[in-house]
Amino acid sequence: MTDDDLCFLPASLLAPMIRAKRISPVEVMQAVVDRIQRLEPTLNAFAYFDPERALNSAKDAEAKISSGEARGALFGIPVTIKDLAVTGDMPTERGSWIEKGRQPDTDAPFVQRLKEAGAIPLGKTTTSEFGWKGVSHSPLTGITHNPWAHGLNAGASSAGAGAAAAAGYGPLHQGSDGAGSVRMPAHFCGIYGLKPSFGRVPNWPVPSNDQTSHIGPMTRTVSDAALMLEVMSGPHPWDHYSLESPPSAYSRALDTASVKGLRIAWSSDLGHARVDREVAALAEAGAKVFSDMGASVEEVKPMWGPQGPELIRFFWAAHELGYRKYFPEWRDKMDPGLVACIESAANHSATDYVEMRVRKLAYVEAIHRFFEEYDLLLTPAVSVAAFPADRLMPEDWPEHPWDWVQWAEFSYPFNMSHNPAASIPCGFTENGLPVGLQIVGPRMKDLEVLQASAAFEKAMPWADKVPQI
Repeated sequence: MTDDDLCFLPASLLAPMIRAKRISPVEVMQAVVDRIQRLEPTLNAFAYFDPERALNSAKDAEAKISSGEARGALFGIPVTIKDLAVTGDMPTERGSWIEKGRQPDTDAPFVQRLKEAGAIPLGKTTTSEFGWKGVSHSPLTGITHNPWAHGLNAGASSAGAGAAAAAGYGPLHQGSDGAGSVRMPAHFCGIYGLKPSFGRVPNWPVPSNDQTSHIGPMTRTVSDAALMLEVMSGPHPWDHYSLESPPSAYSRALDTASVKGLRIAWSSDLGHARVDREVAALAEAGAKVFSDMGASVEEVKPMWGPQGPELIRFFWAAHELGYRKYFPEWRDKMDPGLVACIESAANHSATDYVEMRVRKLAYVEAIHRFFEEYDLLLTPAVSVAAFPADRLMPEDWPEHPWDWVQWAEFSYPFNMSHNPAASIPCGFTENGLPVGLQIVGPRMKDLEVLQASAAFEKAMPWADKVPQI
């Protein structure tokens, strides 16, 4: 096995090998660090990378194994943290010159849980400014490149995590998702990304965006996502929205996963979305795999779908208004699209917000009523394959000062409704770019989404497909 092969091994295989002393955590970490140092100037997936700290932690882990002190499901496994997450021993700059050099004094709860499980942080992955857009670029860190094609979008605010997972920067990567930022990079980069039910993973500081931000795993295999989700999940007093229920044993419930007999809805456009031809065809072929596996798959155009665009554009802009206070000092160093987004909401009143929220709650109810009829919903994860990362829109789509959501209409409904949703690779375009199929389940049915994902992964494996960077 070469060092590069080692970088692509899943945590589900690495962890027992480390515990059994068949491989050293130092050997694993050194291989990952060497690969990052070789490729990172090209990819630009890290906002902060600390190889010395990671290697020293791996040496400490090796000593604990020798003395019988190894503890935790992720012991000795490299992990990356998105640079929107608060970290007490690494900077948290959130893709913005405004927060350049900011060093918190504590970890977010899920970061602490990853460390307690034995995972070793490599650093912080790049994000768009304050996580506001679906393109892998920020004023502070520049472009994060898609591993499959230099210069193309790696997707949304968790793009650094998605690119790192695809490039073999270790097995485990944390993302967050306010309108698709776990699933969109998974789609663009050809990996697996799961947005769990809202509150499954505690999120601190609690965001002020009306309960739409979710924390989730981004990995190359479904089993690794299940393992990572188990560790991060569970209630925490700092997040009053965190679910009271403890996490299920997700990773131990995947081996016999089946979709046989399930009632599954398939929608190519949610009744309103524009989708590029190749993307639609690959996603539809992915939906047919579920039928081939014994599920009952029905094509639908949900009545609630066309209500989404007006809602997301109102709330996405309204929830960025908190950054308007930075305009006097920082406007010229902020993302121009973010500035335009904020300015578009300048005349929103409190009455407007309350009235739109009433409409949003009815929309969410309609989504949950829909899932009384179906076990799962399948859609394309995103409307387009990767496009140039210096653009907000693909070249053949209408230009707009800030509205990137035009090509991302499939993801935000389930941020509003809190349903678990995953993007899973379902093929490649003629130009060799990955495409994802979205798998959505009823609220709280995270295990069912993971099991459906595992069944699809077995039928349509992808982890052996590696970008040539």
